[in-house]
Amino acid sequence: MASPARSCLVAVLLALTLLFLELEGCAAAGTSARIRSVQERRQVRSRLRKINKPPLATIQSPDGDIIDCVHITKQPAFDDPLLSDHTIQMRPSYHPRGWDQNSKAVARLLTQTWHQNGRFPENTIPIRRTREEDVLRASSIERFGKKRPRSMPLQADQAVHQQYGVAYTLGDDKYYGTQATFNLWQPKVEKGEDFSLTQFWIAGGSFDNNDLNTIEVGWQVYPVLYGDNSTRLFIFWTRDAYETTGCYNLSCSGFVQTNNQIDPGTGNWWLLVGTYFLGYWPSSIFTDLADSATIVKWGGEVAVFTAQTTTQMGSGHFPIEGFGKASYIKNIQVPNSYNVQNGSSSDWGTYIFYGGPGKNPMCQNSFIRNEYRLPEAM
Repeated sequence: MASPARSCLVAVLLALTLLFLELEGCAAAGTSARIRSVQERRQVRSRLRKINKPPLATIQSPDGDIIDCVHITKQPAFDDPLLSDHTIQMRPSYHPRGWDQNSKAVARLLTQTWHQNGRFPENTIPIRRTREEDVLRASSIERFGKKRPRSMPLQADQAVHQQYGVAYTLGDDKYYGTQATFNLWQPKVEKGEDFSLTQFWIAGGSFDNNDLNTIEVGWQVYPVLYGDNSTRLFIFWTRDAYETTGCYNLSCSGFVQTNNQIDPGTGNWWLLVGTYFLGYWPSSIFTDLADSATIVKWGGEVAVFTAQTTTQMGSGHFPIEGFGKASYIKNIQVPNSYNVQNGSSSDWGTYIFYGGPGKNPMCQNSFIRNEYRLPEAM
């Protein structure tokens, strides 16, 4: 059974300043036994020099992470030529119509483990240091920090056993963000290369044209990426269907972090965790997400390399088991696209339950692939 849950509001929104709002909230996968060639080691170290910016200070986290204090103007985002003349925006200048500024989410201090050993000064941001063993766990140096191709519901990579439990909205509308409360667990993963996550996707474009743009935020257990089984906040983006652009967190250019307390990920997509603006994805790095999205999805995902697995999605319980056992996402909203029905509970609004235990005697594949299209008007 997955570890006990907690919940938090998550939202992504767009306007003249596109606004990404609130979220709430691996047994270490040993470094590959492969002995790397001298040339490969050099490639790894070259990659690390590009990712890890010179810190002004460092904090050793009790969980083993090293957190670097990097000046806000020296972060990886500005390695992108599209952002060479970018002026950092510290707060969104506009809140889109329909954003629930009076959310029932409880404002509370968000903490991370490294906070126990210090905080960073103004004009700096915290970045988890990427180490050599992190890169060596990846399938290749080039694919470090990237998702597998076709990593999206309805477009699963058939070479990998991907399972989804999602709700989504489609139509002719333009979508300018989303807001939802996520119920968090610590799902068990069977193997180091497996992962289990809960997230939302904001997307435009398509796989067929190789121009799929996505912004993704959530929590995941992913031993290959982090080297442990902890549930971690993550961010991700791509503009070419996961092929060459984009990455997790700050392992490449793209996301401009402005907050110095949380370490993830004019016309910008803003991310807010709890009451903290973490930063934004500039619209200039996108094509089909430059001013709006065409699809929004919420739910869970599991990716494994064997057809039968004990890797859990969500809490490891089926949706039918309901509150207290099954994972859920509630208070789902999409400003400027459709109204949200509070239903029978003013606290839950529109919601979904999702998840499953992986392999069990009752069925061959027990994640329950659950895709539910939210109505255009509710």
